[in-house]
This record gives sequence, structure tokens and C-alpha cells, in this order.
Amino acid sequence: MTPILELDDVRKHYSVGGGFARRGASVRAVDGVSLRLERGETLGLVGESGCGKSTLARTLVLLEKPDSGEVRFDGRPVSVTDAATLRRGVQIVFQDPYTSLPPHMKVRRIIAEPLMIHRIASGAELRARVDGLIADVGLPAAVADKLPGQLSGGQRQRVSIARALALEPSLLIADESVSALDVSVQAQILNLLNGLRERHGLTLLFVSHDIGVVTYVSQRIAVMYLGKIVEMGPAADVYGQPMHPYTRALMAAVPSLERRGRERIVVRGDPPDPKHPPPGCAFHPRCPMAQDLCRAESPPVLEWLPGRHVACHFALGGESYGRSTE
Repeated sequence: MTPILELDDVRKHYSVGGGFARRGASVRAVDGVSLRLERGETLGLVGESGCGKSTLARTLVLLEKPDSGEVRFDGRPVSVTDAATLRRGVQIVFQDPYTSLPPHMKVRRIIAEPLMIHRIASGAELRARVDGLIADVGLPAAVADKLPGQLSGGQRQRVSIARALALEPSLLIADESVSALDVSVQAQILNLLNGLRERHGLTLLFVSHDIGVVTYVSQRIAVMYLGKIVEMGPAADVYGQPMHPYTRALMAAVPSLERRGRERIVVRGDPPDPKHPPPGCAFHPRCPMAQDLCRAESPPVLEWLPGRHVACHFALGGESYGRSTE
């Protein structure tokens, strides 16, 4: 079956310069990302703030135009000219429900607007569809006549999700959609997203800096560092046996009785300046396992174990890929 979404070597760089900055430098926000989403799955995209996750998410809905590479939706390459069609099939829920909803509009109008713009429904049908969407995300009917400022943060995010579902998309992108919420409310939204995926046959790309949250909601996980995917595999495998040192460090930061007493990897320092990435593996300045090969050569993403793709010369902790381990 054709994947619902495929990315092939997608890149998005931003030029920087002026003042005392070196002219001609660029930030490699997305730097050669290739991945695929299967229909009906949840893929979690995780990494530190500034690693390029949100830029990648915005590129998928053409809010950002990729500099190179190809994005295919339902097997067809997409471009800026396909934006209107694409956005009916792919919708995004943003991080902050406090700013992503127009404060002067009542909830009913906010949810109805995509249906009105695309001329899908009007009159009694429009009202019925909006009422159904409000119920589908677990909100009381009375919310329809309220302004966003009269709602809690969790209610606002549910309104954002209802608006995204209005056009019946095949793919829903949740970009840090629970990070601005209290922990108890986060769990409610995560359970809501899981339920919606099952009821509507949605595919979900869940973007977060919190690998614990991503593991809870995802079937597969892709770990991103400085614009690149460094590890990808089934969520249970990545959780139980992370192979990239960066992933292991992220997992070590998540409180867990299961991992108490296991070896912990602690990264050194801050992420490098994205305008001037280090040579070789971008993670080597912070990696306790780094060797001369890491400082000289950038590791490709390789399938070290079935279904486990890792960009690390020493993902299994021994010899580099393709060399004898005897």
C-alpha cells in the first residue's frame, strides 16, 4: 500500500547575515530528511527545541516551501500550486491554543470557517456539522457560543482540533500541541488524539520535545537533531533499546522505574550553533562515545537492525557499520 506521506531528502535552509554576522551563512533547519508515514499510524517526531521539528511540520503543509527534495502525499508530488488541495487532506494543530484561535470569533464561527471557505456546507447542514465536531472532541454544546478567552487551555486546544477535523483530513499534524498545557490536561488531549485516530482512520504526525509523551502516543518514533533524523524505529524498540547516543540521553532524562540502574548517557554542553554545524557527526561535540571517525565523517542513516534506522557510526556500541566485530 502506498504510504500516505513520503519525504525524500527534504531541505529547508534560512540565509542569515548582516551586521557583524558572516554573510552567506545559513541555518540548516531541515537538512536532508527522508521518511514515510503509513496510513493509520502515529509517527512521533522528537528532538530538542531548535532542531527543526516545527519547520519540517510547516513544510509538510506548505507554510514553508522546501528548498530541495520532494514531498509526496498519496503517492503524488506536491508543490505550492497544490496548497489548497493539500490542506484539505493535511491539517495542522499548532502549539499554543492561546494565540492560534482568533480572539474575536465565537467557537462556532471558528470551526465553521474552513467549511465556509471551501464551500462544503451552509445553513442547517453547516450548523449540524459544527455541532458534531464540538461533540467529537469532547466539548459541551454550550461552548459553541463562547469566545476563546472564555475557555480553558485544554478546551481551546480541543477547539483547534475540531477546526482541523472540519475538512475531514487524512493526516493530522500535532505540532507541540500539548506542551503549553498542564500535565493532567496533556493526558486528556493525548487520549483524545488516540481516540480520533481510531474513530476516523487518521494518520497522525505528533511533534514534541518530550520523548516520554511521544512514546505514549506513537507507534513509531523519529528522533531529530540539528535538522537531521538520527534514529527511527518502532516506539517500543526505541524506548526499550535506544541506539543513538542522543536518543539514549533523551530517554535517560525521562523518569522511569523500569530504567532505574541502567547506564545513563549525559550529553555535554548545548547544541552547536546551527549556522556553523561541526564537521562529521553533528552530535560528536556532545557525545561521550565520539571517536576520530565521528569527527571526520557524517554518518548516513542505515538499517542497523530490522526496522531500526540510525545515523551513528557506532550504534551498537562496538565497531562501525560494515566492519568486523570479531
